[in-house]
Amino acid sequence: MNTTIAIPTDIRDQLKELGEKGETYANVIDRLVKSARKRMLHDLLMDESDCVTVEKALEEAKRRWP
Repeated sequence: MNTTIAIPTDIRDQLKELGEKGETYANVIDRLVKSARKRMLHDLLMDESDCVTVEKALEEAKRRWP
């Protein structure tokens, strides 16, 4: 089932620039969504903000479970 979405002309033009010859807007958007999902997963997996080194983890484990 198809639907129509209203987008500004400048966004439509950007989609055209990202598309290949003969590619539909649906294909371009699908490709962009898949790419965004991969990037989000990558960023989540590579986030080191809550990470500790192996050495610190071992120290903590030895402290907790001598």
